[in-house]
Amino acid sequence: MRLTSAVPFFLLISCHALALKPQLLGRHTEKTSDHRSVSYKTFYFDQQIDHFGFLENGTFKQRYLLNDQHWHKEGGPVLFYTGNEGDITWFCNNTGFMWDVAEQLEAMLVFAEHRYYGESMPFGEESYSNAKYLNYLTSEQALADFAVLIKALKKTLPGAQKSSVIAIGGSYGGMLAAWLRMKYPSAVIGALAASAPILQFIVPCGDFYKVVTHDFTISGADCSSNIRRSWAAIDNVSATVEGLQWLSQEFGVCDPLKNLEEVYGFKAWLQETWVNLAMVDYPYEANFLQPLPAWPVKEVCTHLRFGSSVSDKQLLHGISQAVRVYYNYSGDALCLNTSQTATGNLGFLGWFYQSCTEMVMPMCTDGIHDMFEPQPWNFQAFSDECYAQFGVRPREDWIEIVYGGRNISAHSNIIFRYVLYSSFSNGDLDPWMSGGVTNSLSESLVAIMIDGGAHHLDLRYNNEYDPHSVIKTRALEVQYFKKWIKQAASTQ
Repeated sequence: MRLTSAVPFFLLISCHALALKPQLLGRHTEKTSDHRSVSYKTFYFDQQIDHFGFLENGTFKQRYLLNDQHWHKEGGPVLFYTGNEGDITWFCNNTGFMWDVAEQLEAMLVFAEHRYYGESMPFGEESYSNAKYLNYLTSEQALADFAVLIKALKKTLPGAQKSSVIAIGGSYGGMLAAWLRMKYPSAVIGALAASAPILQFIVPCGDFYKVVTHDFTISGADCSSNIRRSWAAIDNVSATVEGLQWLSQEFGVCDPLKNLEEVYGFKAWLQETWVNLAMVDYPYEANFLQPLPAWPVKEVCTHLRFGSSVSDKQLLHGISQAVRVYYNYSGDALCLNTSQTATGNLGFLGWFYQSCTEMVMPMCTDGIHDMFEPQPWNFQAFSDECYAQFGVRPREDWIEIVYGGRNISAHSNIIFRYVLYSSFSNGDLDPWMSGGVTNSLSESLVAIMIDGGAHHLDLRYNNEYDPHSVIKTRALEVQYFKKWIKQAASTQ
């Protein structure tokens, strides 16, 4: 079975920390996928490898990025990005919301890298070498990293001692932002948790793929039904050597398919492609590994406008053209690399390990209510695969115990943001909404629903093609930030 629980989330020179005081090495300027330049200073901070035990006293250098060009007054706010499962520069470059509001809030921006991703390796090149070293890759350790770093920054940066810190994150980073506010309320005064599926661990296993299917269903007639039919078509065509050759040539894969095991991997690659498309279905052109058109799911579905009477090869020709929207819209790729996806720069191995320990998100498909091959959730089989790969077994209920599951009403100052069914003809729904907090729990535990958008669209840069609902949401989020900052100032 595939590691279905390990669906990665979607979706920027060093400095030595001496006595908790960061020392600047240099400023870096980078052009983002939206062709905007961001400038930040890069630091490393000496961080404990183990925050919760006393035998492992080693440290590692946690990378963080800092921009203070709009932070002019003593006690000015800090917007603190809680790094996801990947290189922090990627998230820095793609979280335009923080850059857009920094001047208005006169805020410092900090992007903190998650341990075991990017350059923040607790055991250097050996960090992924064995289960003993990987043992410290947990959300709890990462949250402690963030809390310790925040305290050190407020202690050492002139003028930051009374600064209010707001945690911001999207997807897994959004979960961390919410949990940071829950676990360390003295570190951050509030949190924006965009597209953060903190309940994905306890919802029905099929909900996620139902949402993905819905995105394709509303984007074109027969679109999801043809994708559903394609799995059997792949099996039929690949049953012969000649069929395998045809399939490889039709899709233009870099490594021709040679056996049924590789066909299985090919289908897993297609499944992930449809999922990723649903998450990046933005209303304007975007750029990941390859350029994407506006509303890419709708563009994909233009290649799947035919009924059930077409042959297997005709159906798969449409699928191959649809896949190229995602991987080769520019037409520059010589072949399609089935080992690579448009989120290829994220830390898949690290996330798989987290899924095999505490981040157990049950996933399943039935081929009836979704457009994928039937694949039931089997915790024991998943546990066995985790043990074979990493030598560890998952704790199925641990995250609910640690963070409270649905019982979070005692907390405060958290914004949960998700995408609703869109009224636009080419609208969509964020698949991770299936595990989200979609109803406000109190005046300060607020769920904001966006009509029209994709996976944490509100965290991206302002764009002329943004739906009005996204523009309103960003303004509302800033209002909450100002309210929290004012409340914090009144208690100092």
